[in-house]
Amino acid sequence: MTVLFFDIGATLADARVEADGSLLLLPRPRVLAVLDEFRDVRKGVISNPGPSEGAAELTASALREAFPDRFTDDTLVHWGPKDSREIFDEAVAGTAGEGTPPSAPDACVFVGEDHQERAFAREAGLRTAAHPVFTRAAVENRPVLWARIELPEGQGLPALEAVANQNEVVPVHIASARLVLAMASMRGAVALEQAGFTVDLRAPVEDTAAFLIRDDRLLAPTQGFAGARDGAATRATSVFGLVADALAGPTTPPLLPLGPAPGGVYVAAPAGAPIEDVHLEGAKPGHTERLLPDPALLSRPGEAWAQGLAAGPADGRPEGDPQVPGGAAADGSPSPETIAAVLAAVTPEVLRAHVARISGVEPLRDGEALLVRSRDASAADNPRVVEALADRLQDLDLNVRLHRFRWRGHRLFNVEAEHRVAGADSTVLITAHLDSTASNGEFVDENGDPRPYDPAVDPAPGADDDGSGTAAVMAAAECLHALLAEGRTPTRNVRFVLFNAEEQGLVGSKFYARAAAAADDRIAGVFQMDMIAGRQQGSAPIVEIHAGSSVPGPVVGASDALGALVADTVPVIDPELTVQQLTGPSDPAIGRSDHASFHERGWAAVAVSEDIFALDGGPGTGTRQYHTPGDTLLDQDHSPQFAATLARSVTATALTLAGV
Repeated sequence: MTVLFFDIGATLADARVEADGSLLLLPRPRVLAVLDEFRDVRKGVISNPGPSEGAAELTASALREAFPDRFTDDTLVHWGPKDSREIFDEAVAGTAGEGTPPSAPDACVFVGEDHQERAFAREAGLRTAAHPVFTRAAVENRPVLWARIELPEGQGLPALEAVANQNEVVPVHIASARLVLAMASMRGAVALEQAGFTVDLRAPVEDTAAFLIRDDRLLAPTQGFAGARDGAATRATSVFGLVADALAGPTTPPLLPLGPAPGGVYVAAPAGAPIEDVHLEGAKPGHTERLLPDPALLSRPGEAWAQGLAAGPADGRPEGDPQVPGGAAADGSPSPETIAAVLAAVTPEVLRAHVARISGVEPLRDGEALLVRSRDASAADNPRVVEALADRLQDLDLNVRLHRFRWRGHRLFNVEAEHRVAGADSTVLITAHLDSTASNGEFVDENGDPRPYDPAVDPAPGADDDGSGTAAVMAAAECLHALLAEGRTPTRNVRFVLFNAEEQGLVGSKFYARAAAAADDRIAGVFQMDMIAGRQQGSAPIVEIHAGSSVPGPVVGASDALGALVADTVPVIDPELTVQQLTGPSDPAIGRSDHASFHERGWAAVAVSEDIFALDGGPGTGTRQYHTPGDTLLDQDHSPQFAATLARSVTATALTLAGV
């Protein structure tokens, strides 16, 4: 008899820890329909609630609240780490009933998004499904494959969504208006082809996860690849070969090619392949992007809001929405009062103090001795920094929540802090990523021989990347706190979000934006700050404003409108700065920072940074310590004064859009 076991976090639901410590589980799209389809089948849970006392009881309560009457057999609920096959063996053994033997392992199915967990389950003999949509396929032992779906003329993303959501198809990435990467069973592929779509089936999903690897090599003219389609395929083959060679080893499973992707190649990485650690020649920020399955990816809920913003920067409401936000000038520019408040609150000294605490120059908390060594997602200090930042935001009277997700066995959190406005039509986000890495550093072993970066123990201060952006978000929150104390009130919600595991392929923001879309969040615009303190001494001050998106639709014009608002504010803060507005398909930062996770959903978003991407394709005038242990507050390229100018420009623009 078949027994189904489900992972909870990300697979069944998005997990959110509220300010009072309670856990809220929000069911993922199509999940309830799948559970109801198998109402008469024995169902259980295999989940890791965390090591804290009472975590299992808290999660069990949240599970009952989110999925009433769906998981009623407590003997099939298993709590604990999924870092080996052990818990899966226990789950199979636990299927025994009174006087009846346990089910055979291959009669059990584990449904889980994490490909490493699926690998352990398969090792224990269970069948697996990478998404609840494929539960039936796993029960019937039918394969699920990676699929490239081409949309013909006259068939847009809504048409594809209508077919996919009625079949065994789950998209993972929208490459363009004509190409989508997805998971699909053969039944799903047949349904797509019958509806007029072209389906190119690739490798089995099994225990793999999809990534987009971008190629940042500067090629000589003789190395170029001629022809759009043939050139992209040839370059993708070249990039795949380099990545596969870098990962090759006697114990590493082979990488699987999934064909050309925007600026590079799609790959399916098996469990145990540390693809995020591969840095090819000339690799620039955001060269690796983790792709997440989501049935709602094609629905693009932000487009209605983006369309309103593109029509009028000071508005940004969906067409027909009667509510008019206040506080913004007719052209969307900040008022003199807002500028004055920002200049007073967002200062070089304030930013330096925040960076000092989270990069190890000064203790993380006042009165304590702990110095942060690394904020890498694998480092012990990462959760300590999360807790300290959340506490500071709580002190500012904001509603603080932790958005929980898992990456390579690590239990991680994004930090969210919001000022809510009664009757607000939408929310403005001011964001950065809180994690760091030193993967480009040079390290030696006890014998003095070169060795790879070890994220668990090596220093990764990340003062610029992205301690500077994190500090700017904290200063922006302090600025809003001061404005509220003066009686100023926004007309939109203002939300400050610090993403985790950005350095692993935008993982934290991917999970966050996916959950926001599932919750029907109304986002007016996202302002991401990623590396804003790097300026080489003697160089001209340059700020980059990235609004480009490969995703078609209103998001393009709306993000341009956001970028223009920031660009207009910069000279008000400092007329000496040169502004580079980078947009359209030529923006070199497309898909490379956390703003891209919101573009994917149709929301307007920009990333503001130092001069990282020179217009000629060479190095910019920002930090030379990118992803090294030298990215410290004391680095000669680190300028709190420069960071303050960029942070002030973003803060004033964002608060104005929020109606302050």
